[in-house]
Amino acid sequence: MAATIKDIAKMVGVSPSTVSRVVNRTAPISEETQEKIREAMKKLNYHPNSTARNLASGASCTIGLVIDAADEGTFANSFFNRSVYAIEKTLQEHAYSLLITNDRPVSSIRSLVYEKRVDGLIIPPASLDEETVKFLEEEHFPFVVLGEPAISQTRMTWVDVDNRKGSREAVTHLCRQGFRRIAMIVRNDRTVFARNRIYGYQDGVTEICPPQVIYVEEPDGQQRPPEQADAEFWTDGQAAKLEELAVRLVGEGKADAFLCADNEIAYHVLRALRGAGIRIPEEAGVVTFDNYPLAPFMDPPLTAVDVDTSRLGKAAAELLIQSIHEADRPPRQVLIGASLIRRMSSAGKEGQ
Repeated sequence: MAATIKDIAKMVGVSPSTVSRVVNRTAPISEETQEKIREAMKKLNYHPNSTARNLASGASCTIGLVIDAADEGTFANSFFNRSVYAIEKTLQEHAYSLLITNDRPVSSIRSLVYEKRVDGLIIPPASLDEETVKFLEEEHFPFVVLGEPAISQTRMTWVDVDNRKGSREAVTHLCRQGFRRIAMIVRNDRTVFARNRIYGYQDGVTEICPPQVIYVEEPDGQQRPPEQADAEFWTDGQAAKLEELAVRLVGEGKADAFLCADNEIAYHVLRALRGAGIRIPEEAGVVTFDNYPLAPFMDPPLTAVDVDTSRLGKAAAELLIQSIHEADRPPRQVLIGASLIRRMSSAGKEGQ
């Protein structure tokens, strides 16, 4: 015979109404009591009738994760997948399901809200505009932005990795290892996280050397911050020109270390320097953002600024659940620290 709410209440030593409140999330119950009830539900293999529960509470018990439909490589990105796993795991712990949807057509977000198919939304900055923000605010609909948005930052709850601090710490590390002419290579400056990485680099090198920000891609004519006015650009043959430039900068004494915005850039830099007979780390150091799974197996192993996307996903889910249950809670902005994983590629001019 299937377990009932009364069975759960008897095992925990609480009233059936208390169990019902936890199952239906209709009133605040202490975390300790909630945990005991959840454990009893597991032991007795209790599964609430979700249809009846949702009708009673007016909730869907589902969270929507919006993805950028314009980014074809979204699901090929291991960092994105780690975030999604953490989001789903956290939601399951709080009895929510996850619905993944794209942001095209634009009306898809409105449909989710109007049809009450989800209780809250996790949205990437790329899928956010002023019209969407205004709509969600007018509907008093809970949402969290997965990444620092470019607009209305103080009006909404968002969580991101502290890219600026991570970049600054990478530069400090290279300086401590004896490098004094540090260049940064990025794809472009179109996103907030890319600009924050650039700002962090500039913060770090201010007292060491003149900033050298090198772009692999033209920023589509976007307005660049004044600090980047003297940056170098090219538009085609990026990989070959990147490799040629890295070798030339070291050969001419203009750079003795590189902070790379991602692993693909770092791969080309490593390949070019080694191909030119430049010893790493004795003659040039390399640090990359994102601790890609192959980073420890590069030749030499890559020092990486580790962006913990699992923590990012978990934090986003927890913030959204709090927003759902505490509607009057003010918007929060959370930055998660990035850690530097030191490997041979930046060990220093003495190889220490």
